[in-house]
Amino acid sequence: MTETKKTGKPSRVIDVLLILMMVLPLLAAVVLKVLYTPESKGVDIHGALVYYAAEGADISQVISGDLIITEAQINSWLVIISITGFCLFLTHGLEEHAHSARQHLAEWLVEKAESLVSGNMGDFHLYITPFIMAMMGLSVFSSLMSLLGVFAPTSDLSVVFGWAVLVFFLILIAKICCGPKVFVKSMTADGPVVAALNFIGDFSTPVSMAFRHYGNVMSGAVIGVLVASFLQWLSRTVFGGIGAAFPLLQIGLPGILSIYFDVFSGGLQAFIFAMLTMLNLGGAFPLEDWLKRHDRRRKEKQAAQQTV
Repeated sequence: MTETKKTGKPSRVIDVLLILMMVLPLLAAVVLKVLYTPESKGVDIHGALVYYAAEGADISQVISGDLIITEAQINSWLVIISITGFCLFLTHGLEEHAHSARQHLAEWLVEKAESLVSGNMGDFHLYITPFIMAMMGLSVFSSLMSLLGVFAPTSDLSVVFGWAVLVFFLILIAKICCGPKVFVKSMTADGPVVAALNFIGDFSTPVSMAFRHYGNVMSGAVIGVLVASFLQWLSRTVFGGIGAAFPLLQIGLPGILSIYFDVFSGGLQAFIFAMLTMLNLGGAFPLEDWLKRHDRRRKEKQAAQQTV
């Protein structure tokens, strides 16, 4: 009994620290938003706030590489820290036989993730499961940041385009895994015209993925702000002074729209992004050529060992 108490107390302390690791980054995002948001009147639709910029920095300096820190960048890192805390919390204190609800939840999430990847890419590609789930989780929680009244990183094209570029390089690595000769042969097998179209298609993949994700998320945020502003104006017009002090018509509909655009649509876009990633990676990887190459190398290695 004494050993149980001794081991249980540090475990509870770690759990509390991990919960703080989940919650504090979100609170930090809200605090930064309050401190840096300028006063405005009427409808205000703008991009990410700039938390830090080099003195006199403009768009030309951004392109040249001068340091500018925006709300999208900070919130992305805060989401990453919060998700890391959530994962560590779920996996803390794992046992051979699950007895806690969070271990059951962790195992269920792993099973569903592997089932999703296996169903779309095959069992051979299960190694990519952590990356796919990390991308999906980052996208979902980034979209949900708007529920706290802060800027959602998925509403910034540069953030989503960075994810798409990472997927593009993974697709490129998958295509050349059997060697440059096999890659070039597969791209140019149907003639120079088709080869040019193949290269254009490869470079257009991250662009289309980024704009699809960004456009759907950002359009929802803009529609939500416009509807809320219209209802505020309508409330003032209909109820006069009472509507100005307490916008009655803003009750209900903005919340429903927020549930749809921030929760449902945000989760849907994350799922679509993950599906496109899996389909593009699975289609780019020449599994049959890789297996033949692997089998040939294995036979060559065995022949060399027998010779020695």
